[in-house]
Amino acid sequence: MLLRKLTRLLAWLVGTYFVVRAIVEPFVIDLSDPSTYRNDWGGPNVIGVLAVHMLPGLLAATLMVRAFRSDTE
Repeated sequence: MLLRKLTRLLAWLVGTYFVVRAIVEPFVIDLSDPSTYRNDWGGPNVIGVLAVHMLPGLLAATLMVRAFRSDTE
């Protein structure tokens, strides 16, 4: 039982990290200056960088909302 709670807490912490990263990413890079994201994962184009850095956050947010909704029902 304790291991299940710890695993769930860890999943929520990692999910929260991904969501915050997805929110912050567009503000961290300068979309008009390719040198700020050229060497990032998903680079050298901005669409790839945003996809790599934001899609895990969108997926985590979706899963977190689904888990929250199923716990409250």
